Amino acid sequence: MNTSNTFVPCAPAAPAVRPRFDAELIARYGGEGPRYTSYPTALQFAETFGPGDWTAALDESNRLPIPADLSIYVHVPFCANPCFYCGCNRVITRSASAGQEFLVHLERELDLVAPHIDDDRQVRQVHLGGGTPTFLTPGQIDHLMRLLHARFHFADDAEIGLEADPRSLEPADLRALKETGFNRLSMGVQDLDPAVQAAVNRVHDIACVAGLLGAAHGVGFDSISVDLIYGLPLQTTEAFARTIEHIIAMNPDRISLFNYAHMPDRFKAQRKIRAEDLPSPATKLALFRNSLNRLIDAGYEFIGMDHFARPDDDLARARRAGTMTRNFQGYSTHGGLDLLAFGPSAISQVGDAFAQNHRALPDWQTDVASGRLPVARGRIRSVDDRLRAEIITEIMCSGEIRYRRFERDYDLRFESYFAGALAALDPLIADGLVERFDGGFRASSDGLLFLRAIAMPFDVYLRSAAGQTGPASDRMTSYSRIV
Repeated sequence: MNTSNTFVPCAPAAPAVRPRFDAELIARYGGEGPRYTSYPTALQFAETFGPGDWTAALDESNRLPIPADLSIYVHVPFCANPCFYCGCNRVITRSASAGQEFLVHLERELDLVAPHIDDDRQVRQVHLGGGTPTFLTPGQIDHLMRLLHARFHFADDAEIGLEADPRSLEPADLRALKETGFNRLSMGVQDLDPAVQAAVNRVHDIACVAGLLGAAHGVGFDSISVDLIYGLPLQTTEAFARTIEHIIAMNPDRISLFNYAHMPDRFKAQRKIRAEDLPSPATKLALFRNSLNRLIDAGYEFIGMDHFARPDDDLARARRAGTMTRNFQGYSTHGGLDLLAFGPSAISQVGDAFAQNHRALPDWQTDVASGRLPVARGRIRSVDDRLRAEIITEIMCSGEIRYRRFERDYDLRFESYFAGALAALDPLIADGLVERFDGGFRASSDGLLFLRAIAMPFDVYLRSAAGQTGPASDRMTSYSRIV
């Protein structure tokens, strides 16, 4: 039985194809489901897991015969202005001192965690998210990276990326970030139509975005990604098609096309959006269908869910090679790493242990200032959890499951152990979304739109609504409409 945290890559995936859009199938299988950035999802974390459990998991991870290398995530919680669509954990402030105060507390959290990590474990991936990491000045971001380098050993080829708001960057800042060591950039654009931008309180013009992406190309970022959202107020198929054309012309390596979830009862900022301004379900579906087809026509590969990549980008290569995986930042080229996450609400994973920090900035600050790890809740994954996590990840990454590996690693008969889950796939098979073969099953080309629906029968926690507890924003992060 496999009891280590050794990475098992997804099976090699076929080159991207063009899924067919069928309104009846989308109505049947395109409802809300987990995003599966982890399994179990954050909704299953419990407050009975605390700082002592987390330090024990960190110490235990060093005792493996070959301890996993590291991925680091830092959650910078600040934004200068609220974007009305946003459900992320963020603090709206224009305080000139907020960034520096954050770095002081971050250093204290790093000092609480770093002594539990052996020096020979290399950092292979860093990601700054938020909030808006570029709320910090380039000098403060440089200081943040120096704090990390002083406490952890970085691999020479480490992937170092950050999310950026075009309203808080100048082209010259990109050179400073590159000199600090960043080689990956994710730009939150969402939409380029002025009316849509005004409706969601995120106004920036095309020239600003084009200038920033041009500067990022010019200074040599290895991978540049753009985030877009469909389903925002006042979006039309014609106007969003223009946004897609502008973005294609800017030549990012990756594009994420997220589905807006309107939940004003859970997120106060969304109450600023008028429901009557939202596109109809048919228009929203057309926004995604048209965008997917245009991006494929432009040479992007459909990676899965809402991700697209140039064929020569590392993510597309990893998908074809079967080494792509999925983590809290979405699809990733780096599997088998332990994740250390810092800042309010950040989620770490070391082996089978998950730990989530306090969500509220003051609670996080109070704990680290007092010398306590700011762990609010977490979970130790069971063997069954680990098995299901591997299956769900393989479905999400490659769309194919071969029973033999799981039978070998977990000493079970797949068709007996998962008889209920396999029976639940029968309707998807009848509808042509899943194909069975001797010793496994795979998503059809049409089924690539419904990978989460294919994975969900293997999620034991979906059987109990009582198990779906936790903060509303955790649910938004974990759940969204499938199509």
